Amino acid sequence: MALYKYGSFLTQHDDAAFDAVHSPGATAPYAGIYRCTGCGYEIGIAESHTLPPQSHHSHSPTKVEWRLCVYAQHKK
Repeated sequence: MALYKYGSFLTQHDDAAFDAVHSPGATAPYAGIYRCTGCGYEIGIAESHTLPPQSHHSHSPTKVEWRLCVYAQHKK
């Protein structure tokens, strides 16, 4: 589970982006922390980079899918 120290840096949001699951090897639509829905393994990734493949980490035979859990918002 993602950890943080300063709550003032985070805002809870119910955006549908947090509900979508992404296949291994897909392009990450947002920069942030993604969590494997099968085992809970987390990775940090830049926007438009490729999410890790099915063989990225070992876990139970559950299908690997990635879900966004923390979105790195870019303010302009």
